[in-house]
Amino acid sequence: MTGIDRAALVLGLGIGGFVDGIVIHQLLGWHHMLSGWYPLDDVHLMMIGDGLFHLLCLLLVLAGIGMLNRRPPLPTSVLGGGILAGWGVFNLVEGVVDHLLLGVHHVRHGPDQLLYDIAFLVLGALLLAAGIFMGRSRLRPDSQGSS
Repeated sequence: MTGIDRAALVLGLGIGGFVDGIVIHQLLGWHHMLSGWYPLDDVHLMMIGDGLFHLLCLLLVLAGIGMLNRRPPLPTSVLGGGILAGWGVFNLVEGVVDHLLLGVHHVRHGPDQLLYDIAFLVLGALLLAAGIFMGRSRLRPDSQGSS
């Protein structure tokens, strides 16, 4: 992906996972990491699955920060674009693998679950496209100031 920094992409993967886990798992309560495979009334198992998922997100964020720390600072557009692209890649991979192929869970269980799963994929594609566009956009050299 031209214009997308690997470190920012990894950071975006972790941030995208955190947004998914915090908003959809915890705040909205639409699903939990393992809710497609196990009964929702097993609260302890749901918490373990979500906790392991959040641990993976934390490791991705820390890896992205570590990768960023080993290089000169990135322009805001490249950093922001990479984070958006990473979030989009997270949605696309998680949506295809966990929702559609493995059935680990769906975005929102019920009669419209396929519609929610498709909307999640569309959001992922939009985030990826926006990240690529943002990462490629550059200010003219004479208008960047000291950067």
